[in-house]
Amino acid sequence: MAALYTGLKNGGELYTPAYRPYFDTVRENLKKRVVVGMSGGVDSSLAAALLQEQGFEVIGITLKLWPQNCSARAEDKCCGPQAVTDARAVCDKLGLPFYVADEVETFQHEVIHYFATEYQAGRTPNPCILCNEKIKFGVLLKRAKLLGAQFIATGHYARVEMHPASSRRLLKRGQDPVKDQSYFLFSLNQEQLAHTLFPLGHLTKEETRERARQLGLKTAEKKESMEICFVPDNNYGKFLIDVAGITPHKGEMVDTQGKVLGYHQGIEFFTIGQRKRLGISSPRPLYVLALDGERNRVVLGEEKELATHSFMVERCNWVALAEPPEEFEALVRIRYKHQGCRARIKVQGNGQAQVLPLEPQRAVTPGQACVFYQDDQVLGGGWIQKPASPEWPAIPL
Repeated sequence: MAALYTGLKNGGELYTPAYRPYFDTVRENLKKRVVVGMSGGVDSSLAAALLQEQGFEVIGITLKLWPQNCSARAEDKCCGPQAVTDARAVCDKLGLPFYVADEVETFQHEVIHYFATEYQAGRTPNPCILCNEKIKFGVLLKRAKLLGAQFIATGHYARVEMHPASSRRLLKRGQDPVKDQSYFLFSLNQEQLAHTLFPLGHLTKEETRERARQLGLKTAEKKESMEICFVPDNNYGKFLIDVAGITPHKGEMVDTQGKVLGYHQGIEFFTIGQRKRLGISSPRPLYVLALDGERNRVVLGEEKELATHSFMVERCNWVALAEPPEEFEALVRIRYKHQGCRARIKVQGNGQAQVLPLEPQRAVTPGQACVFYQDDQVLGGGWIQKPASPEWPAIPL
C-alpha cells in the first residue's frame, strides 16, 4: 500500500483531486499499528481487511479462551478451534501476521465465574458485556500495547467519535439498526474507547458480506451465532451444572402472598418473565416475577404483575458525560432486543441511578444492563438491581 501510494503520488495517472481524500487517509495511517481481535467470523475478518486498505499495519490476534480438553467448548463459536483456523486463513489471505493468545485463566475468572455467581444470586447475567470490557477491550488492549500498537479493532457494529470541544470519546450506534451493538459496549472507559477502531460502524451486515465476497475471504458466507459463544446448544442449565459446578438444590415456588405452589431445583435455572418449563400446573398462566437468592425461592404471578414503574441501576458508567446532571430524560434499553422507552433518570451517589420509565416496562430483569441513549449516542448505563415491586407483604425481597 505504501508503494502504491508513492507511485500514484509521483506521477501516477490515478492521483487526481477525486482520489486525494482516500490517499490522504492512507498516508495518515501509514506505520500506525493496530491489533484486530479475530473471532473467526466475517465481521472481524473484514475489519482487518478494511484497516489494511486504509494503510494501517495490521496484526491479527485470536484469544484462546477454553482449555484444549474442555468437552463443553462450543467447537464452531468464537472461542472454538474452528474460529482459530478461519481467522488464520483470513490473515494468510491478506498477508497479515497472526497470533493466538492464551487467556483461559482470565476468561474463567472474569466471565465464567461472573456468569455462575450472578445466576446463583438470582440475577440474569450478560456475559457479552463483561467479556467486552475485561477481555476484548481489556486484555487485548494490553497485548496490543506490548506489540507497540496504537489501536485495537473489532468487528462490532458501533462508532467512536471524538467530541470536538472536550476531546472526550463518544460511543454511537452502528449505522445498521438491526446489527447495532453499542448496547454491549456501554461499560467501556475513555482509555479503551480512545484506542479502539470500529471499521464496520458505517456498514450494514449485507454490505460487510458483499465486501468480504469481493475480497475472497473464507468467512464471507459464514453463519453467525446469536447465542452466548461458550454455551453449547444454548443449554444454560447443562452448562451451569457441568462447567460452572452448580449442584441442583430444592427450593420453594411461591405466589406473591407466600403460598407454596411447588418446588424447583435451583433459582439458577429461571429468569424473570419466564412462563414455560415451570414444572407446576395452574388454572391460569404463571410467570416468574422474582428470584430470591437468599431464600432460594422463585416468586410466581400473573403477567400484569411483571410491569415495573421504577428500578435502580448500579455501577454506572458515563460515556458521553464526565459529570451527568442530577436528573435528565433519555431513551433507555433494558435488554439487547428491547426497542427502548423514554424514562427519567435520577442520578444518585455511589454510581447509582433511579430509572423511572414514562410507561411501565415488562420483565425488568436484575443483572441485565440498562443503557441510556440520546438519539444515536450512548450517554452511559448501569446494571439493573431489583425493581421496586408491588406490595408483597409475605415476600420480602
